[in-house]
Amino acid sequence: MDNNTYVVIMAGGIGSRFWPFSRTNYPKQFHDVLGTGESMLQMTAKRFQDICPPENVFVVTNRDYEHLVKEQLPHLSKNQILLEPIGRNTAPCIAYASYKIAQLNPQAQLVVTPSDHVVLKQEVFTHVIKEAVQAASQDDVLITLGITPSRPDTGYGYIQYISDATQNIKKVKTFTEKPNLELARMFVDSGEFVWNSGIFIWSAKSILRAFHQYLPEIAEIFDEGANFLNTPQEQNFITRAYSHCRNVSIDYGIMEKVDNVYVLLADIGWSDLGTWNSLYTINEKDQNGNVVDGEVILYDTKDCIIKTPKERLVVLQGLEDYIVAEYDNVLMICKKSEEQKVKEFMADAKSKKGPEYI
Repeated sequence: MDNNTYVVIMAGGIGSRFWPFSRTNYPKQFHDVLGTGESMLQMTAKRFQDICPPENVFVVTNRDYEHLVKEQLPHLSKNQILLEPIGRNTAPCIAYASYKIAQLNPQAQLVVTPSDHVVLKQEVFTHVIKEAVQAASQDDVLITLGITPSRPDTGYGYIQYISDATQNIKKVKTFTEKPNLELARMFVDSGEFVWNSGIFIWSAKSILRAFHQYLPEIAEIFDEGANFLNTPQEQNFITRAYSHCRNVSIDYGIMEKVDNVYVLLADIGWSDLGTWNSLYTINEKDQNGNVVDGEVILYDTKDCIIKTPKERLVVLQGLEDYIVAEYDNVLMICKKSEEQKVKEFMADAKSKKGPEYI
């Protein structure tokens, strides 16, 4: 285990595509989505127990979720929980964590990961991460894990790499964030592209160098206040800093522009669990193709995903290819093929019933 390896878990998102299960006051990363007895955040932190010491795990989240992080990861010190005043996408989030950790250890190697992804092949994952960390410690490279695409999904970034059978870590040729459907189809059909998993590995020095070159306005903000990090003045500085940071993703702000991006192809049993359909895909089905989490009696129902409170008995008849989801006084019944309307449903619920319903 390497004391210079640090893990940054990004846990500030709302997960609106998982409404009504994922809500503003209790987003999906704090839920036991898979029925394992652990939340997505807890599973993510556990994933790195053989990669770095527990004191080297940092969680970046919204200030509103501080109590949830403390409750679910009670071993974290106050300094390991980084609180964002507002969401500004992934670039400011990563800048905050990178500057803070670099202040603690200039030789740090960082693994940056979302808090709401699934990895089914733990041993392979550990090996892949250690290989990437080793490469990042030796060269000025920004590495992402690449996943072989199973469909033309517009929700992921796509990476085209230079094929080299002699190297596991391959030079990236193009990096495209969330293309339209036509482009996504072209990417998948070509066989030359992989999905960007959103898991990044780099040294603190390399990512700070990239911020200075490609997002200098964010680098300038954090350069000026770096000495406040890991001190009692940190939160006041972060409040000011975020008020000046623009909303920009690390993909668009840096990864699409730099020339030292590499991808490590990783068959780790990965899913980002971004949608109800993705949860349906990775779960075990009953003999009729249903994924059920709750007290449910089914008649003539197949290929559905049903997630309802354990204390409520639900009886369904005659449904095919539906999402049935209930949480905190909201019940949604929606065709699986039309789940892209979930955000529209959420907006209508807010306008008709109030913000407590989102």
